[in-house]
Amino acid sequence: MAVRIRMKRIGTKNTPVFRIVVADSRSPRDGKFIEELGTYQPRKKDQNFVLDLERAEYWVGKGAQPTETVASFLKKAKRAASSAA
Repeated sequence: MAVRIRMKRIGTKNTPVFRIVVADSRSPRDGKFIEELGTYQPRKKDQNFVLDLERAEYWVGKGAQPTETVASFLKKAKRAASSAA
């Protein structure tokens, strides 16, 4: 079972909102998922994503592959966490 960390669209027409989820790579984009890790609101200006970094690192440690967009969120979240500490 190949596990991916990807986005699932939940927003309405012209107002996109995404959930960042861990899902089997074979399941459809808006289908069944294993765990929800956060949200992404592309229409917001600042702080447009929320991510549970601890759980995301757990899943990456277990072999889950993030998509390009989610990988950039992970990078930003790690940078923010290290500067805050």
